[in-house]
Amino acid sequence: MQIFYEILGKLFVFFFVIFFFIITLALILGIYSFKKHTIIFPNFILFMLYLFYSPAKWICRVFYVKEQLVDEILIEIKNAVMLEKFKHVTLRRAIILPQCMRHPQCRARCDPIIGYECKQCKMCDISHIVDEAKKNNFKVFIVPGDSFVRKILKSYKPGACLGVACHGELTESMQAVSKIVPVQGVCLLRDGCYDTKVDLVEVSKKMEMCDK
Repeated sequence: MQIFYEILGKLFVFFFVIFFFIITLALILGIYSFKKHTIIFPNFILFMLYLFYSPAKWICRVFYVKEQLVDEILIEIKNAVMLEKFKHVTLRRAIILPQCMRHPQCRARCDPIIGYECKQCKMCDISHIVDEAKKNNFKVFIVPGDSFVRKILKSYKPGACLGVACHGELTESMQAVSKIVPVQGVCLLRDGCYDTKVDLVEVSKKMEMCDK
């Protein structure tokens, strides 16, 4: 029995080392791709970091690297992989914004299917995004949560989606939505529960790169 447990212990250590090595390799390749803007082995990186999302963040903590880097890598690579398909969608393009971008005094009402309907009061950045969306044939949705994203996919049936959210939520949403339609994502510059900000230039660039 003691020999059995010794073998079992050695197997556990062996597989843990292999497991640790593979995830670390995916992280290193992801960091290189993220820093150099040259994507290598994208499918391997995406598969490993999505599958072992929490362990990858644990490894970052072990090496005193910010956990958010895992999300940044996944978003950057997913953007690169889906870019060409996204650019060439011409019909039913959607941009999905988080409700936390609304001004604290926003009086927009929340529709139970499509979320908040912007009144373009000009108190927050959403009105600017709405103007740019009209120029580039995007429909704007302002949502309180992930459940509304599912409703929009079902009711509006977009051909492509541009999402804005905090790092963790954007990582999760892009993975789910990309199984249905081409996606692109832009992270919030500042997280929080209300009055958050996004790089408006980056959002505009994502919309403008699409076929007219």
